Amino acid sequence: MTLQSVLSAQEKIKLYDDVRDFNAKINQGKKEPNQSMGKDDFLKILITQLSYQDPTAPLEDKEFIAQLAQFSTLDQMTAMADDFSRLAQMLSGSQAAAALGKSVELMEGDEVIQGTVKAVTREGIPQIMVNGEYYQWDQVTKVYEE
Repeated sequence: MTLQSVLSAQEKIKLYDDVRDFNAKINQGKKEPNQSMGKDDFLKILITQLSYQDPTAPLEDKEFIAQLAQFSTLDQMTAMADDFSRLAQMLSGSQAAAALGKSVELMEGDEVIQGTVKAVTREGIPQIMVNGEYYQWDQVTKVYEE
């Protein structure tokens, strides 16, 4: 005698919802898994691979060199991304400083605000003071020469 179970479409939907709710409940407070690998992850995998390799059949020289080259490339790309981020911040700060004393137009939600830049902060994301309030530089849509 075989046991066979067939679920109706409604029972399948209910089961799917119950499983989804259960998984959401047990995963509460847990971080979402990171879907990208960084250089630390790559290095951990390489070290693990080297420590568990068969000493009688070590990695081929070509494979090892290729993995080191991949690691080097990943490291250089990470450094370049950091450098580009710092460069973008510097350029943004310079643009904001150059707007000091000039008239600007900026967006605050759906509202257009116009005024003269009276002060500029340059740490992190630059901010400008217009009409006695600070706004982020990326809210500026136009700069006018007075």
